[in-house]
Amino acid sequence: MWLKPNRALSRRDLRRVIGVLVALALTTAGLGAWQGNVFAPLFALVESFAVAFALGVAWRAGDRSERITLDESSLEVQSLPGRRSARFQTYWVRVQLHSGKGRARLLLTSHGQELEIGAFLADEERAELSRKLKVLLAAINDPQRR
Repeated sequence: MWLKPNRALSRRDLRRVIGVLVALALTTAGLGAWQGNVFAPLFALVESFAVAFALGVAWRAGDRSERITLDESSLEVQSLPGRRSARFQTYWVRVQLHSGKGRARLLLTSHGQELEIGAFLADEERAELSRKLKVLLAAINDPQRR
């Protein structure tokens, strides 16, 4: 499975949104300067850079993802772009969905090791992922299957 956060804008669309916001801010600042506020364009430029930077940081946060690989002997979670990886034995790993502090946490636990997955997903998506992982792990660990 490949988990990725939902992203509404492409890079091109993000540039368009930032361009529209900058144009609106500068137009408003131009009207303010025309009415005597000579500092309005300076503040509009500072605001435009700050908003563009904040939107860029938020957009880049959408690059994170997690890859979950499940086979007969192990469940492996790779976090990207950090290249962090954790491996669990399929027989011992437990999938737990904990509610608290306004959001649910999906945890994989085994032998004292705990890993939160899907932190960037919505609560409904985390619940669905929990159900899928439990079904897949039960199918692998089913003694009648062998």
